[in-house]
Amino acid sequence: MRILGIDPGLQTTGFGVIDAEGASLSYVASGTLTTTHLDRGDLPARLKVLFDGIGELVARYTPDVAAVEIVFVNVNPQATLLLGQARGACVTALVARNLAVAEYTALQMKKAVAGYGKAGKAEVQEMVKRLLKLPGLPGTDAADGLGLAIAHAHIGPAMARLAEATPLQRRTSAMFKHGRTY
Repeated sequence: MRILGIDPGLQTTGFGVIDAEGASLSYVASGTLTTTHLDRGDLPARLKVLFDGIGELVARYTPDVAAVEIVFVNVNPQATLLLGQARGACVTALVARNLAVAEYTALQMKKAVAGYGKAGKAEVQEMVKRLLKLPGLPGTDAADGLGLAIAHAHIGPAMARLAEATPLQRRTSAMFKHGRTY
């Protein structure tokens, strides 16, 4: 199974492609898509670069599935909204090419790769290097993309078996709180 991992970002989006055959993982490619060459105020153009770039990755590497990092709210709400739009462009590009998309939090990825959910960037880079037997450290964003692909290789099959055994259902408790819908 070929897995494309995507660490979305508006300025720099990291990606990694691996082949997984059972427990055996092999490196295919990694790198970044950047929008820093464009005007920071031209959001539509930056989102188009991400959308088109993800489309090119899918066409070039023909993955079977993609794994994308889930974005959480940061301290700065404006930055969170921009990051969410970048993530949306990436996910839309994947879905537009009929690719299944799995989603993982940074904590899940770090736990799957480094064994510790609060591992730092350097620890993730080192473990990705070791797991894929790379000659050197990948860049931080590329390492996160590769880490997401590795996490899916480890977690994905178990989640698929679990989904077959019991239907996954939407959470219904605590959906209404203090008059607000969550």
